Amino acid sequence: MALNKSMHPRNRYKDKPPDFAYLASKYPDFQQHVHTSLTGRPIVNFKEPEAVRALTCTLLKEDFGLTIEIPLERLIPTVPLRLNYIHWVEDLIDGQKQPRRGIDIGTGASCIYPLLGATMNGWYFLATEVDDICFAYAKKNVEQNNLSDLVKVVKVPQKTLLMDALKEETEMIYDFCMCNPPFFANQLEAKGVNSRNSRRPPPSSVNTGGVTEIMAEGGELEFVKRIIHDSLQLKKRLRWYSCMLGKKCSLAPLKEELRKQGVPKVTHTEFCQGRTMRWALAWSFYDDVAVPSPPSKKRKLEKAQKPLAFTLPEAGVKELQASAGSCSSSVDSITALIEKTLTELRVLHKRVPCGQQEKSLLLTAVENTWIHGRQKRREQTRQLRELPRAPPGIGTSVQTGAGSVSTQNQPISTVSSKEWSSEAVTTAGGQEVEELPGNAGDEDVDKSSSLCAEPGRKIDQKTPADATTSDNGRPGTPSGNEHFLFKCLLNVIPEGRDVGIEMHWVEGQNKDLMNQLRTYLRNTLLKSVGKV
Repeated sequence: MALNKSMHPRNRYKDKPPDFAYLASKYPDFQQHVHTSLTGRPIVNFKEPEAVRALTCTLLKEDFGLTIEIPLERLIPTVPLRLNYIHWVEDLIDGQKQPRRGIDIGTGASCIYPLLGATMNGWYFLATEVDDICFAYAKKNVEQNNLSDLVKVVKVPQKTLLMDALKEETEMIYDFCMCNPPFFANQLEAKGVNSRNSRRPPPSSVNTGGVTEIMAEGGELEFVKRIIHDSLQLKKRLRWYSCMLGKKCSLAPLKEELRKQGVPKVTHTEFCQGRTMRWALAWSFYDDVAVPSPPSKKRKLEKAQKPLAFTLPEAGVKELQASAGSCSSSVDSITALIEKTLTELRVLHKRVPCGQQEKSLLLTAVENTWIHGRQKRREQTRQLRELPRAPPGIGTSVQTGAGSVSTQNQPISTVSSKEWSSEAVTTAGGQEVEELPGNAGDEDVDKSSSLCAEPGRKIDQKTPADATTSDNGRPGTPSGNEHFLFKCLLNVIPEGRDVGIEMHWVEGQNKDLMNQLRTYLRNTLLKSVGKV
């Protein structure tokens, strides 16, 4: 699911994602990484480090007037994500344009936080770095942008965080510190072998970064605990301590650690961009600081309850009715077609009580049969093309279970170019990245891939006739199906002369699966009237 609408309100990319076509026409170094999809949209392959670097450098040049260099073997930051963090720090210190002093722990080769903070707000930064290559590039990037009077890059020993960095500035009071800590504890975790849920799709972008940038002993949890330990000694030398987290599961234990240590002011937030989520934690020993409210649970609950929906226009509804030769209502006709499609997909469904003019179906998906439809058709076509072809005018005999069937000059079915095309999905900052077909499309997802049943788990396949209703008249679980991908309620509703279809989440493994099914149903209905 695309998360751009949940970006920080001041993020310039929230409602205006980068225009790839325009940027490609203006910057030749970026143009070579922009391709045109079969639907005519400019796309970037985020699996290519060179493309990611080109986009980052281009956005910094176009939107902030910054010229930077980043080696491919070091972390390549995404601009929208970094902007989210900068804007949240603005909220913490309550003043975007006032002169402020901050510390960037592990600034990286790009030195992106100090460069953005200095350029946008005139902030002074002490930027620390332990890696020789990152240190050299960071200094060069500061100098070539004429920001040496605002950004001081210092080389510090390994495992140094705040204490050693502030030894020489014993009297200086800083307004904040920022940190993008190493997320992983070891190589296996960095590759997702023992840290990534098996049901989650693979990342949609390449993972770049040096060892010190992406890995630390104990991962991000222990790294941030070390910052907390330093803060307990420094206390009011900084008004706000903050860090960004790559795992939501790290947030609770860190907040508990701060509670145990008696830290008076603690807050957190979420950074949303493209198909990526990050979390941030901040704490202060000052009593007079204003504490920004964390994300509203009520707002997230309302967002989670919002159904996935689409509308069939009046003209399409009439055409579907005419092609089916049906005299029934538009809602009945659309419902029958949806039921036919669900049966073909082997998605369990049954009608449940609803309003007089509406139709409602309880869906239980036990296997993902809709995501690879085009790949299967391609494979079938390929196999047909590889069959030996008889000379013109000469029939062939195909052996079947019922005997021999004669064929003569029968055409081999083909697949349209559209079915062969890749689709683009939204990623960081609203950009598009070309991925394999079958993705759910925008609104992301998270991003963005085919999700199937948990590997190794055996799923019973039942027919719609196996669906049952509980004794109290409420929808029950289909008999014998202890494992399922998801359940949802599908409503077919008259909307004037149009017909609306809504899908309400009930329970299951992942809501992206329901989004994928919604896209499949929508495309199937629209194709039936020649709209797709």
